[in-house]
Amino acid sequence: MMLDTNIDIDLINKRMVSWTASQRIGWALTNLPKQHIVSTSFGAQAAVMLHLMTLHKPDILVVFIDTGYLFDETIEFSKHLTSTLNLNLKTFRPLLDREKYEKKFGKVWENGLEGLELYNQNRKVEPMQRALNDLHAATWFSGIRKEQSPTRDQKKFIELSNNRYKVSPILDWTSKDIDSYIKDNSLDYNPLWHKGYVSIGDTHTTKSIYEVESIEQTRFFGLKRECGLHE
Repeated sequence: MMLDTNIDIDLINKRMVSWTASQRIGWALTNLPKQHIVSTSFGAQAAVMLHLMTLHKPDILVVFIDTGYLFDETIEFSKHLTSTLNLNLKTFRPLLDREKYEKKFGKVWENGLEGLELYNQNRKVEPMQRALNDLHAATWFSGIRKEQSPTRDQKKFIELSNNRYKVSPILDWTSKDIDSYIKDNSLDYNPLWHKGYVSIGDTHTTKSIYEVESIEQTRFFGLKRECGLHE
C-alpha cells in the first residue's frame, strides 16, 4: 500500500491546535486515505472517542483487541457501547488462547519489565498489527491524550509511521474535557471507573487507585505506562 505523503503534516498539526476534535476528525476523514479505522480498549473513557467518530462516520471499523485477560466489566461495557452506538466492531485476539499461552510462556507478566514487554507484544501489539494489516488500514484514529502519560506529551495530532497515518483528535483534552463530554452526551464510563480504576487493562496488570500508593502503580506494577500500541 503506497500512501500520498505530500500532505504537509507539520502545517496541519499547527492548524489543528485551534481546531475542535470534531474538526480534526472531519478533516482527516476527508483528506487522509481509506481504510479508516478507530481502535478502542473499551477502557474508562472509551465512549468519548467512539461517540465522536461515529457521529462523523457511523460505519467506521472499530478495532478491539481482546487479550483474553480483560475484566468482565470491560467485556460487558464493550457489549453495551456496541449496542448503544451501533458500532461496526471488529474483534481481534492473540494467536494463542490463555491456556496455550500460559503453557508455553507461564505467567510471563510476573517476570519484571522484560516479561511485561513480551506479554504486551504477544497479547496486544501483534493482534493490533494483524488487525491493521488484515483490514488494510491506511488511517488509524486513536483516543490517546497527552495528559495520560509523560510518553505521550510529544505526540502530534497527525503522525505518519509504518506507511500509515495515525490521528489523535482528542490529544490535548483534559480529564475535565472528557468528563464534560460524557455528561453533555449522556455517555457512560467503564463501570470500573467508579471503583477507582483510572486506567484499565488486563486483570493481572491493573490496580485501582485504592490498592496502590501512586497513580503510576495502577498499571504494569509501576514499571511502565504504555502497553506498546502507541509507542
